[in-house]
Amino acid sequence: MAINAGRLWKRLMELGEIGRRESGGVTRFSFTEEERSAKDLVVRYMREAGLSVREDAAGNLIGRREGSDPGAPVILTGSHIDTVPDGGKFDGALGVLAAVEALQAMEEQGVATVHPIEVAAFTDEEGSRFGFGMLGSRAMAGTLRPEDLGHKDAEGISIADAMRSAGLRPERLHEAAKAPEQVKAYVELHIEQGKVLENLGAPVGLVTGIAGPLWQQITIMGQAGHAGATPMNLRKDPLQAAAEVLNYIYAETAEFPNAVATVGKIRTHPGGINVIPGEVQFSLDLRDIDEADRNALEGRIRDYASQVCRKRGLELKIDLLQRVAPAPSSPEVKEAVACAGRLAGLGDLPELVSGAGHDGMQFSGKWPIGMIFVRSRGGISHHPGEWSSEADCGLGALVLYHALLRLAR
Repeated sequence: MAINAGRLWKRLMELGEIGRRESGGVTRFSFTEEERSAKDLVVRYMREAGLSVREDAAGNLIGRREGSDPGAPVILTGSHIDTVPDGGKFDGALGVLAAVEALQAMEEQGVATVHPIEVAAFTDEEGSRFGFGMLGSRAMAGTLRPEDLGHKDAEGISIADAMRSAGLRPERLHEAAKAPEQVKAYVELHIEQGKVLENLGAPVGLVTGIAGPLWQQITIMGQAGHAGATPMNLRKDPLQAAAEVLNYIYAETAEFPNAVATVGKIRTHPGGINVIPGEVQFSLDLRDIDEADRNALEGRIRDYASQVCRKRGLELKIDLLQRVAPAPSSPEVKEAVACAGRLAGLGDLPELVSGAGHDGMQFSGKWPIGMIFVRSRGGISHHPGEWSSEADCGLGALVLYHALLRLAR
């Protein structure tokens, strides 16, 4: 192998000790002592790899390997090292450390590239502390607004205040932005966080794009009543209507090849065991790599819910919580990853969609993007049981190595 899988694994395990809890999980929030310790360790790895290291105005940690043309647009790679509460060792961290390993292997082998390559550990991808994520990648994309820094954590500390406590100056945030002409492409390695590759028996996959989430809060209002004294034919029960709508959501979503729908929260009011609900409220998370398909599915669900509520004499309210555009992988990056898979001896890599969000989606439309997935055991992620084998991590890093070389040459 062109890369040192053992060295990569050792670093993953070392980094996983920072913020480790009794459960075996890892908690590293942005702008904390744990994050600073993790950054310091990654700085050491970057310097061992022969990279020049800097931290930008958003706190993104960046290691750079020069190309023969320092003025050429950079090839950007990386991920994040913050975690969810009691998360795993691999989410984000693998992408950063595999990129460092790939560049260290190039340095040790004396491999030259035309384009410079930078690996970034982006600030606060998860959003666990402030409820607002992808801070570093938004800043690099130039889309992070000053008002976004007003989001606060559970202690009432704003992002801006936390940045200042970490030695950063929020008023200089604009300095972290890269112009489109400064970047040739972005490619990220990440654990899959799902079971597709495991079910296929494949260690590495090519990501065709990142699905965009559409979040709604759906409220159906009827009439509360006594559970025993109100005959079934005289009820205006919003839960009956909600049940019809939920069945439709799952059945209709199955008609779209890449769509997924999740109802994660349901609330009835007033919530008594012997009371017909007067109101039912539930969340809806719709995702698809094809925005037209996602919007078509959204429209069908809305129309069906309206029809059911009219038939039952109920009131329907749908509130939009967020609408994020999908981020399809760019043809040039997909080609580079596909070629890298063959050079790594894996043949044609299986293609799959990322249902989870990643930093790369912030760069969609600004410069070419793409991703590589590594098999996750049991599809477990954001949990102490998150695991990808040493061999799979090594193969993922090897594919990244060849993809970076293809893009940088």
